[in-house]
Amino acid sequence: MPHPLTRRAMLGAAAALPFAAPALAAFPDQAVRVVVPWNAGGLADLSIRVLAPAMGAALGQPVVVENRGGANGALGTQAVARAAPDGHTLILANAETHAINPLIYPRLPYDPQRDFTPVTIFAGAPFVLIRRPGLEVDTLAALIARAKAAPGSVSYASWGIGSTAHLAMEMLARQAGIELLHVPFTGSAPAGTALLGGQVDVMFLTAGAGEAAARDGRAKLLAAGAATRIPLLPDLPTLTELGQPMEAGNWYGLLGPAQMPLPAAQRIAAVAGEALAVPATMERYRALAALPMRLGPAETAAFLAAERARWTPLVRALDIRLE
Repeated sequence: MPHPLTRRAMLGAAAALPFAAPALAAFPDQAVRVVVPWNAGGLADLSIRVLAPAMGAALGQPVVVENRGGANGALGTQAVARAAPDGHTLILANAETHAINPLIYPRLPYDPQRDFTPVTIFAGAPFVLIRRPGLEVDTLAALIARAKAAPGSVSYASWGIGSTAHLAMEMLARQAGIELLHVPFTGSAPAGTALLGGQVDVMFLTAGAGEAAARDGRAKLLAAGAATRIPLLPDLPTLTELGQPMEAGNWYGLLGPAQMPLPAAQRIAAVAGEALAVPATMERYRALAALPMRLGPAETAAFLAAERARWTPLVRALDIRLE
C-alpha cells in the first residue's frame, strides 16, 4: 500500500528539505536527552547514536542517548510524554510506538497525538524477506505457491504480536491470498536465531540484519520491502517488482512532549538533517541499510497521521487487542 505522504523520502531521498530554524539564544542550554524505548544495540538505537555526535556539535550541547526499554516501547515513551516540554527531552519514535501500539493496547499510558510534538523523521528501515536454511524455495513466487498448496504449513517468525514484522507479513499474506502460521518471539534476535536454526520458515528482518544472516549462503533473501532497491543489496528485487505491490519496513523519528516550542523542534530537525549529510554518517547508514529521511515538524505530523491511517484497517481486520 503506497504511503500517502512520501514513501520516496522513506527510502533515502538525499536532498535535505529546507528548515526554517530561527535563532534560539536559549536553546539548548543543557544536554539534549534522547530516550530510546528499547534495549541498546538494535537498529533504532544505532540510528540515533550515529547522528548524536554531529547533532551535539551543531547544537553546542551534547546529545545523550538513554535506553529505557519495556512494555513494547511504552515505558520510555510515557516518560517523555511527562517530561518538561522545553526541547531537552525527546523520544525516539517508530511505527510501533506512535502508529500501531495505540491501535492494539486499549490501556496505553500515552496518547500518540495529544501528548507529543512532532519534530523529525530521520531514518527509514526497510525489511527483507528471508527464508531459513534448507527450505526448498528460492523465489517469492515459489514460496507463495508452496503456501497455497498447503495452507498454514509455512511458518513465519516475528518479534511480537502487533509488531511491524507481524503486520507486514500478514499484509503480504492477505495480498497474495495465502495462509501462514505466525510464531511470535520476544525480540528480533531470538526470532532470527529461530529462523537460522530451522525452527521457522521465513520472516521479515531489517535489511542490514537480513544481509548478515544470509551472508554464508544458507539462508536466502527473497525480496526487499523498499519502494526501490536497497543500496546495500542492489541485486535483490523489491516485493513490487515481484508482483506484490507493497512496502515492508519501519521508520525512526524524534518527538518531544506536547507544548514543545516550535523553534526548538525546527532546530532539532535542522541539525538532524545536517548530521545525515556528514560523509561518515552516510557511510554508516549505508552499512546498516538505514535510509536517510529529512522531514521537518509539519511534514512529520502529516507522516504520523498517514502511518496511523495505513495500519488501522489491517489491525482491525486481524482484531488484535493486547493488555
